Amino acid sequence: MAKGIEIREAHFPGRAPITAYGNGGFRFADMSHRGSILCLPSGIYGWSATAEAPFSGERLQKVLEEAEEISFLLFGTGKDIRRLPAALAERLRKGGISCDPMSTGAAVRTFNIMLSEGRPVAAALIAVE
Repeated sequence: MAKGIEIREAHFPGRAPITAYGNGGFRFADMSHRGSILCLPSGIYGWSATAEAPFSGERLQKVLEEAEEISFLLFGTGKDIRRLPAALAERLRKGGISCDPMSTGAAVRTFNIMLSEGRPVAAALIAVE
């Protein structure tokens, strides 16, 4: 029996440096993704957060679920740096995660360096045009 197109949540099951960003998305592992992403120890996930609502999106819970493998969370908040809400910063701190908000470009560059050094890093990256 023929099946239609199957839509799945965006997920790359591995760690990879970000090779390009802009135009509303990211390139990594010879693939591209339109929209924001979370780069976690378990892989790279599509994320619904936007520059207008950078701290939303149900997937942030996944950061806390993987807290044992994350010491640093780089939060790329778009073109402009936005301060983390106090409650979110406290939840991450209680999970043992140091979180640094910065522009998405700075977060991508820092993530790539820390990843190449084998450090326990994750990134929440808001897509920019």
